[in-house]
Order: sequence, then structure tokens, then C-alpha cells
Amino acid sequence: MHDLADWDSFYVITGSAAGALIGLQFVVLTLIAQRPGTAAADAGNAFSTPTIVHFGTALLLSALLRAPWHDILVPAILWGLIGLAGFLYVLVTTARMRRQTAYRPQLEDWLCHGLLPALAYAALVVSSVAAPVATHEALFAVGGAALLLLFIGIHNAWDSVSWHVFFHRRDE
Repeated sequence: MHDLADWDSFYVITGSAAGALIGLQFVVLTLIAQRPGTAAADAGNAFSTPTIVHFGTALLLSALLRAPWHDILVPAILWGLIGLAGFLYVLVTTARMRRQTAYRPQLEDWLCHGLLPALAYAALVVSSVAAPVATHEALFAVGGAALLLLFIGIHNAWDSVSWHVFFHRRDE
């Protein structure tokens, strides 16, 4: 399908970046994991795990849209389901953020762990519905959502590592 072929380089770059950042996140968390308490484990579920989910979603979208589809319907349904699952996961993440006690979330945390990912996943759902009649625009929405999830993941990974290095270790 010609519309998807035009996105070849974008998804190669986005998918490669997401895959590399997933690996880097594992390395960093391994290096800083020195006997975290139960409160820190709850914070990890609220703050670190979603970062891997967002990177994984960007990687999955990149792989999905690089497949040699003959029309847009099947990939649109798949990225819509990914968006729906991601949106529900953001709801779980915000509930975890409220329950954990290791850290008091700030406005930036609510934006980068709640609102922005919810917008990215909602864009996937809406664009999947629009794809059959507005393929060109829908593909831009998917590309924007993948890029937004990648940048959210970068921000959140940096924020998490910074917290561990500069604040958490100081409190021990």
C-alpha cells in the first residue's frame, strides 16, 4: 500500500529508537536497584513500568505499520485496539500513582504519566476509525502518537532515573 510505504523511514527510526530505549531503561534500572522498599516497588509500578509500555507501544506501532499490508483496514483495527488498551492502561497507571506512597506526584507527573499518554492512545483510537475515509490524515495521527509516546517515555525515564540518583539515594 503506497500510503504506508511513504512512512518507511519514520517507523524504522521510531521503532529503532524505542527498542534501544527499552534496553537502556533495563540497564539503568538494574544499575540503580539497590534493595528498594515496598513503597519504592509501588512507585515503580506507577512510574517506571508505564515507561516501558510506552516505548513498547511505539515499537509495536512501528513494526505493525512496516508490515506489507494490502489495505488500511486491518492495521487500523489493530492500532485502534492498541490505543484502547493503552488508554485503559493509563487509567490503571493514574490509579497506581494515587495509591503509591514513595513520592507525591506533581503537575508534571500527572501530565506525563496521565494526560499526554491518554491523548496519544486516544489519537490511535480516533485515527483508526477515520483511517478508511481519511487514510493520509490518520497515518499522521498514528505517527504523532508514536512520537509522543517515545518522547513521553524519554521524559519519564529521565525523571525516574533523576529521582533515584538525586533524591531517593539521599534519603537512605
